[in-house]
Amino acid sequence: MATFLFAGASSAIAVQTAQLLKEQGHNVIGISTKEDNGKYDDWHKVDNYSFGSFPAIDAVIDGVAYFPGTINLKPFNRISKQDFETDYAVSALGAAAFVQTYLPNLKKSEAASVVFISTVAVQTGMPFHASVSMAKGALEGLTRSLAAEFAPKIRVNCIAPSLTDTPLAEKLLGSAEKTEAAKNRNPLKIVGNPLDIANAAAFLLSDTSRWVTGQVLAVDGGMNKLRLL
Repeated sequence: MATFLFAGASSAIAVQTAQLLKEQGHNVIGISTKEDNGKYDDWHKVDNYSFGSFPAIDAVIDGVAYFPGTINLKPFNRISKQDFETDYAVSALGAAAFVQTYLPNLKKSEAASVVFISTVAVQTGMPFHASVSMAKGALEGLTRSLAAEFAPKIRVNCIAPSLTDTPLAEKLLGSAEKTEAAKNRNPLKIVGNPLDIANAAAFLLSDTSRWVTGQVLAVDGGMNKLRLL
């Protein structure tokens, strides 16, 4: 039995990933700014995801996953300094703080893994994504840097989804028309769901992916590579 630790544990994707891992007999600990949702073996509530905010955990941790993110889509000239700083703090600095806090726990594991969540918008230029893409681009850079630094003991990978049907994306999928438009922009004509991303996260956290590190895995219906006629 392995022990995994999730930040942003209230997110739909985190909950789905935790369920998959618990079904495999693993222990999953949640950290969130929200109240305990009863989906984890243990729970820690924090005020934010920043340096000094994460609780001490006295356990060997075999894998961590950082799920917090933002969908702050605006024309570039309307993005405020606060918008840029918030997106960067949540997506990039929070991830760095999270891993740095629990690195001693990960080093005690025989085969540890780190998983981050990025976005297809980093590799595929999209309008109105300047702030989010900057922040998640930094996260992808962190992924490769830590993968090199932590090898061979700890693997570090990232998942880059396209638009996924979660509460965070509710404004973008809030009507049948918006959902249909999102499907039509995707080569597979599907809007992803939390399980699609959770399957990838569970794979990257597990020993099944023991020969995978430093990768940004696109789980996006082909959006980052394919263009249809």
